[in-house]
Amino acid sequence: MNALVATNRNFKLAARLLGLDSKLEKSLLIPFREIKVECTIPKDDGSLASFVGFRVQHDNARGPMKGGIRYHPEVDPDEVNALAQLMTWKTSVANIPYGGAKGGIGCDPGELSISELERLTRVFTQKIHDLIGVHTDVPAPDMGTGPRTMAWILDEYSKFHGYSPAVVTGKPIDLGGSLGRNAATGRGVLFATEALLNEHGKSIYGQRFVIQGFGNVGSWAAKLIHESGGKIVAVSDITGAIKNSKGIDIPSLLNHAKEHKGVKGFHGGDPIDPKSILVEDCDILIPAALGGVINRENANDIKAKFIIEAANHPTDPEADEILSKKGVVILPDIYANSGGVTVSYFEWVQNIQGFMWDEEKVNNELKTYMTKGFKDVKEMCKTHNCDLRMGAFTLGVNRVARATVLRGWEA
Repeated sequence: MNALVATNRNFKLAARLLGLDSKLEKSLLIPFREIKVECTIPKDDGSLASFVGFRVQHDNARGPMKGGIRYHPEVDPDEVNALAQLMTWKTSVANIPYGGAKGGIGCDPGELSISELERLTRVFTQKIHDLIGVHTDVPAPDMGTGPRTMAWILDEYSKFHGYSPAVVTGKPIDLGGSLGRNAATGRGVLFATEALLNEHGKSIYGQRFVIQGFGNVGSWAAKLIHESGGKIVAVSDITGAIKNSKGIDIPSLLNHAKEHKGVKGFHGGDPIDPKSILVEDCDILIPAALGGVINRENANDIKAKFIIEAANHPTDPEADEILSKKGVVILPDIYANSGGVTVSYFEWVQNIQGFMWDEEKVNNELKTYMTKGFKDVKEMCKTHNCDLRMGAFTLGVNRVARATVLRGWEA
């Protein structure tokens, strides 16, 4: 099931639980604005190349729209739409004053030089500069983009509007980026996991973890869980997968992955088939890679008692049903991976104030938001007698619906 169909389905279930009026339900689902632009650049060899860029602005009832920009060959309007809508509910669940947006360019960043990527980013910014803004729509990095991309967007946007560091988040520290932003999604996963385990009378110490994906989110989650006494027994990324039932030495694996650009070949564990990573024996499974990896084909074989969705939309609705019948507790993506957007909000606040925080303050504030977020989700679970996914969706949708009505926007 594609991400848009699944997201719409979850929204409609939440709207039904909340008893939303059908006109309000329809208006919450329709995106505020969809933008599609052609970006033509001269390549290093002098030839011209054209790429298609997208920005979907989903909702701004609670504040400026917020969402990443991804550079990937398979960026398509459906996926961008689904992720923009998910951002609306995610920022609402985190209780930060944003709406949702998402964007991207259909390109393979690995096949473009740094100067070609810079030209492409600047042309894309020229096409959308009057549609984004500090109090309108605040982009951030996503797959295939990073602090350097955000620096180019900031610079190009500032040519039109004056120096505006708050127009993007996830920037380099020297241009107003926030301390702690790089680790934020992974650290948020740690705090979310702690909150869930506390609810079940457990702690991270001694629990066995499997982490699928060892990019920014997966590697930070692994490092922080390891430091908290969790035992990581298997890890995978696009290069391969490894397993060690006694626990992987994460600091050594981090060094190896940095040096060899992946986990493949690490001697502190046995190589396994990456396809089997999700069904390895463990207490807690953390999918931290692509969407749709847990589906009806593998859901029956999953041995974990808890799943923490560090990736966006890793579990298909069909798998959700199978796993809930098995008693597996799933902590949904719109709460579990909201640490990144929460610290993006802190970065935006610091830029607007012109006053930067130290890293300890950033991390303490993040823990406060993640802990409160879990309590709010649990309250909705009790109110509507539902699982954590519907608890999070009803929480997010309800806050956006309330803001929409209060602003007099309902149809």
